Amino acid sequence: MTQPFILSPRYRLDDDSPWLEGIDPSRHYWIAINGDPDIQVAIPGLTVSSLKEWKQSIRRFRSLQPGARMEVVRIANTLTIECISANCYAIATEIDGAVVWHLFDQEALESLLMTAHPDWLCAPRDIELGRQRLARSWEQVAA
Repeated sequence: MTQPFILSPRYRLDDDSPWLEGIDPSRHYWIAINGDPDIQVAIPGLTVSSLKEWKQSIRRFRSLQPGARMEVVRIANTLTIECISANCYAIATEIDGAVVWHLFDQEALESLLMTAHPDWLCAPRDIELGRQRLARSWEQVAA
């Protein structure tokens, strides 16, 4: 059995590699690692309760300077966005027991954060991603 060699590229909206699988109703960003749909991660995204909170969060993100962090607190977990350098942001996740850094340019990450807008609706096909996440959580509880 071979271990996958995972490199996280810098995700951009104009990438040729299809890295964004979808965004489920709970604002999880489904990313295909290295464009491989068999190796996916669901990154918890920004959720807000009001338009005012959404605007504040977007402003906080836009004001990040290199070396600064922004924490996105959710009920079950916290997402940390790190500003690595101008136009380069990192989010760390764990895949197969290893920490993997997902690098985004500002436009790509801001586009994901924009889905926290109270009026945003996910694509109908992305509802199934939320169901998959729920099914996985039930499997983990049973194990």
